[in-house]
Amino acid sequence: MQYTIITGMSGSGKTSVLRYLEDMGYFCIDNMPPALIPKFADMLSTTNGSFNKVVLVADSRLGEMINELISQVKILRDRGYSCNVLFLECDDATLIKRYKESRRAHPLNNPGGLMESISQERQMLKKLYTFADTVIDTSNLSPQDLLQSIKNLYGKANEDYELKITVMAFGFKYGIPTDADLVFDVRCFPNPFYVDELKHKTGNDKEVQDYVMSSSSAVEFMKKIYELMDFLIPLYIEEGKSSLTVAIGCTGGKHRSVTMMNKLSEHLETNKYRVHTLCRDLGKE
Repeated sequence: MQYTIITGMSGSGKTSVLRYLEDMGYFCIDNMPPALIPKFADMLSTTNGSFNKVVLVADSRLGEMINELISQVKILRDRGYSCNVLFLECDDATLIKRYKESRRAHPLNNPGGLMESISQERQMLKKLYTFADTVIDTSNLSPQDLLQSIKNLYGKANEDYELKITVMAFGFKYGIPTDADLVFDVRCFPNPFYVDELKHKTGNDKEVQDYVMSSSSAVEFMKKIYELMDFLIPLYIEEGKSSLTVAIGCTGGKHRSVTMMNKLSEHLETNKYRVHTLCRDLGKE
């Protein structure tokens, strides 16, 4: 069982890192009291491997309890658990800028103001900074740079962090999917519903696919969709997006949308993307 303890300066990006790791398949808990860490690990050890990669955040929000973190990590290691401590650092000027932009109060809330709170926290975490296995200074890192640093450190431990793409077929008469990132309307193409021998088939059947794609306009449409996806998906990955839902809709979600869902998913799989297909409204007619 692999444990990662995240600590560091408030405003240095711990929340972002926790979100990135959660998207990568880690089981994450924020603001964990150090004294509970070994007990929590023993509890998870009885779950038959259901939680193999665990991330815990412990920082100055815990007050004086943060001073117990080093000793509790040592206990965890003595019991045979793998435990890595990641410390997120950031210079004072950047922390002040981030706090002014977010308008959030520093957790220590020193009467002397923000700069005194930062200084107090830095002193409080001095031993943890030295003890940490890995230190990342986020002062000059963009969110994308920070994500890449986390992928470099932890990505090999879990292959599930790449962008997950869902290509969905739906019927407009049942409503537009609220969870879709991109929506395409294919009601302008030939409808197999009006062909007797195709009416009761679906876009999963070759006869329906051949009919829909017999239209030169449909072929040109798919070509443009391929080009758009080839352009957008690398940008989504670079931005750190963890999931993408592409919805393709026709009237009933049975023929044209399902056909083009299959065509798009085949194209994406050819480009080595992880794709899941979903026929939301198939069978509702």
